[in-house]
Amino acid sequence: MVDDHELIVRGLRDSFADHPDLEFVASAPTVSELFDVTTNLDLVILDLRLRDGSSPVANVEAIRARGLDVLVLTSGEDPFLVRSAARAGVLGVVRKSQPIESVVDAVRSAARGEMVPTIDWAAAIDGDPELAAVDLSPQHRRLLTLYAAGETATRVASTMGISPETVNDYLGRIRLKYADAGRPAPTKTDLYKRALEDGWLPFPRRRRKS
Repeated sequence: MVDDHELIVRGLRDSFADHPDLEFVASAPTVSELFDVTTNLDLVILDLRLRDGSSPVANVEAIRARGLDVLVLTSGEDPFLVRSAARAGVLGVVRKSQPIESVVDAVRSAARGEMVPTIDWAAAIDGDPELAAVDLSPQHRRLLTLYAAGETATRVASTMGISPETVNDYLGRIRLKYADAGRPAPTKTDLYKRALEDGWLPFPRRRRKS
């Protein structure tokens, strides 16, 4: 399980004790930390919004690259994150608010490699008809994530090991793809909005009033 909320992890682990056909192997707050522990798994249960700010799509792709299936367990407050993860190839999307037995049943099905066709998963696959999908390469996604998050073109170039000219060329291509999809992004603020909509960046958390 990849989740940085200890109570959620502990609750699911404890619930498995009543189901001998299921084994809770390991947990970690990030995907990379989980794989530092083990990759001998049948299924990874993934929370979408992690404190490291990682993209749900990148996390799903990293898990699937290891030949592992993914079940999303989420509070579901962010439809764009759910949509992006669902389209990345997860077996299902289950809300944390579901009864524990429903969650366990979903885990059991997913561990067998079966789809878990919840309403949330179906809605996420259908997506928002107002948001036409934009197909970005991994290189373009990484660049967009860095740049839209506030980095300068020079900093992005240094981080990615490419020239500033290449960064500007890539940004032009990204903007063109969004414009072709009817979702223009002429400014950096627009690119930030598109990155949020498509799940490349996490939605900012609302600060609680003191």
